[in-house]
Amino acid sequence: MAAVLLDLAAGDPKKLPHPVVFMGYLINFLQKKVESFAEENILSLRLGGVLITFIVFTTAGLSGWMIERLAYKESFFPILFNNSILIISLASCLSARSLYDSILRVINSLNNQSSEESIEAARKELGYIVGRDVDQLEKQEILRATAETASENAVDGVFAPLFWMATGILLWNISPNLPGPLACAFAFKSASTMDSMLGYREGNLRWLGTASARLDDILTFIPCRLVLLSLPLVSRPLNELPNLVKGAFEDGSKDLSPNSGLSEAIFAYCAGIKMGGANLYKGKLIYKPILSKYSPEANKEGIYNILKIGFYLEMLWLISIMTISITFN
Repeated sequence: MAAVLLDLAAGDPKKLPHPVVFMGYLINFLQKKVESFAEENILSLRLGGVLITFIVFTTAGLSGWMIERLAYKESFFPILFNNSILIISLASCLSARSLYDSILRVINSLNNQSSEESIEAARKELGYIVGRDVDQLEKQEILRATAETASENAVDGVFAPLFWMATGILLWNISPNLPGPLACAFAFKSASTMDSMLGYREGNLRWLGTASARLDDILTFIPCRLVLLSLPLVSRPLNELPNLVKGAFEDGSKDLSPNSGLSEAIFAYCAGIKMGGANLYKGKLIYKPILSKYSPEANKEGIYNILKIGFYLEMLWLISIMTISITFN
């Protein structure tokens, strides 16, 4: 059990083909085909977006289901080999390692060079992991952006996939022929990838990406709120939980997104740093609600704390999932 927990907690196996890469190729291929056919027709773009969402989501889910079937089908391969393939595939759905490494690269850029060089290096590293404009950000805004993306991506990249893995385990206990943890995780990952590639309110994507954005919102809705309820358990005394959840919900609900505001808010409250404010997205100024406004501004210690409590919560979720799996078997 410990080995399985460590393998899954690490996530993102290196030097192996990553399923998100193949999803990206498929999304890009279908996007070009739909845009070529639909041209500027809004209805055709919307319908094309629905078609892309259906094809990618179904293909990802079926791919995971096929790997599950092959892993547990009687064959001349030893059971350890089959289980290893399944665990590696599941770990590829978790971006804990890549998130951790990306955040540390931003922080290390601020630590290791002279002031002007460090700011420029940090902007470059930050630009790989955020959608906002980073060219004019100074140190404090870089730290805030890093804290916000660490919080939001923890839910999208770690806890939402874990939730859908747990859902797949429960489905297996209903019938071993139903989609299991990998099928559910692959399906969620496809929705998240589509949202990352198509979910922008500009050009054709205003209509082409609507279906995938809505699907991602729906699939992240429950895991986001479970993080809201469970993160205080690993970061603060138990008697603080009601106030933390209440404050985070009130602040995060002001965000236009049904999930990202809550994700950032609960990490802001539990890590004790302030988030939110004005951001530039492709030259357009967007104001995000202030989260945990009485806390200190984002700083390196607070960001390290976000990574730490995120890891603690990941272990709690993994242990809970393993316990559920053993209990129902």
